[in-house]
Formats: sequence, C-alpha cells, structure tokens
Amino acid sequence: MGELTLSDYVEANGRPPAFEGTDGRPYSVGVFSDDDPDSDGYFGAALLFIRWSAQNEPDGHLESGHVARARDPATAEAAVGRMTLEEVKRTLEALIAARDRSEPA
Repeated sequence: MGELTLSDYVEANGRPPAFEGTDGRPYSVGVFSDDDPDSDGYFGAALLFIRWSAQNEPDGHLESGHVARARDPATAEAAVGRMTLEEVKRTLEALIAARDRSEPA
C-alpha cells in the first residue's frame, strides 16, 4: 500500500478503498464529519468502515473516534483523507480488536 493516501486512492479509482479485516470480512471505508462544531468551535472528522456480507450487502459498521479536527468540516475531512492506506488499515484492525474484546463469547 505504501504512502498512497485515502484521498489519492479515491481520486485515482473513483471509489473508496476496501480492506479485508482480521475477522475475514470485507470492509469499505469513508470519511464523515460532525454536523455541528464542538464547544471550542472545531468539527471532528472520523473514518466509517462498512462491513459487507457474502451477498454484497452492508451488514454492520465500525467508526473510529475523531482522527482530525478543524474549524470547518471540509478541512477536517481533508485531513483524514491524508491518512495513508496503511494507517487506515491499522485503524480498522484496532477497531475490530476492540469490538472482539468487548463482545461476549
């Protein structure tokens, strides 16, 4: 994956990247930002991972915490877009691990 960023990938391919998680499931990723600023006037932006079923239907999702903050949503989202695909994949793996630790056996 190298130093290719999330935004680079979307621009080059016209679609969001997809990853296979450590749970063996496919995930696509997008960026979202808060609708309203926080008490300091900043908008947070985060990653949203959509999990796909074998029938190519969404069947779950994982959300990161804010990975960028800015005075406007577009700037916050652009900062998230500068994450490398490796950073995005590590974020997905951390979210899967955290989910698996919190789910009852």
